[in-house]
Amino acid sequence: MSRPRIAITIGDFNGIGPEVILKSILSPTIRKLCDPILIGPIDVFGWYAKRLGMRIKLQAVESVEEKTLNGVFPVHDIGIFHARDIRPGILSPVAATAAALAIHKGVMLCLARKVIALVTAPVSKAALNLAGYSYPGQTEMLAELTESEHTTMMLVSDKLRVGLATVHVPLREVATSLSIEKIFAVIVTVDRSLRKDFGVRKPRVAVLGLNPHAGEGGLLGTEDDTVIRPAVELAKRQRIAAEGPFSSDSFFGNYHRARFDATIAMYHDQGLIPLKILSSGRAVNFSAGLKIIRTSPDHGTAFDIAGKGQADPSSMMEAIRLAVKIGVRRFTLSAK
Repeated sequence: MSRPRIAITIGDFNGIGPEVILKSILSPTIRKLCDPILIGPIDVFGWYAKRLGMRIKLQAVESVEEKTLNGVFPVHDIGIFHARDIRPGILSPVAATAAALAIHKGVMLCLARKVIALVTAPVSKAALNLAGYSYPGQTEMLAELTESEHTTMMLVSDKLRVGLATVHVPLREVATSLSIEKIFAVIVTVDRSLRKDFGVRKPRVAVLGLNPHAGEGGLLGTEDDTVIRPAVELAKRQRIAAEGPFSSDSFFGNYHRARFDATIAMYHDQGLIPLKILSSGRAVNFSAGLKIIRTSPDHGTAFDIAGKGQADPSSMMEAIRLAVKIGVRRFTLSAK
């Protein structure tokens, strides 16, 4: 297999997406690892390169097979957007529309097997809403575009993998958003992904409780016993090595995580706070259960530092590495 080809979408170009993309592909380790094709307005990538003093050559291409000279990076240009549209740090439906169109193109390339994986730069959910897109985030958009029935946002670092039972849900709605069927589906999706994408032969999955002390026998809430525990028992009957519900404070505090290959959190911050503390800015968002391979940095658009040259590309670089690793693994398995 030649060097794997991956697609990287621009994200919200008023955020740090273009900057972390350009910094990443200029890294010698990334250049040795894969052949990236950027998706987004070439004028925008060029504007950021000039603003940040980067010496990089970009070339608009109409197909991923189109050849470029050594040291020249191909860009699948979305030509209806230009440098004059850039407003660093500003919510803009124009930038959100460019991000959405780039995602659509990236999905098409993946489904056509023109690239082995898709890496998406961060988008602004508020800007997407202004542009008329009603998705809570990119994961939900990708699930619809790929007709993927069960997807789970999984955050991955070298120390922890966390799947989320609910994602971008207000905290007061989390309890009513949970069901036995939903938690069971997440457990199954995570278990399958551990086997297929991460090469874990006998995965062990920990499931966190919702309430303090996992409900304390019903004194602090009943969901742990009436919803979460039955979902875990159902998974066990399907021969999935799942355990829980665990009280999340003691689970992370006593390093129970070391016994498991993945942890399922009931809501966003319950799982992501410990993961981000442990990952030191190098975690990756992976869409488990998606029909294509998709990764993304674990941070947002960071409008406050957009265009200032201060963005750390570490998470984007890790997202590219993980996309290549999983893509090569799937390619190798399918070739057997």
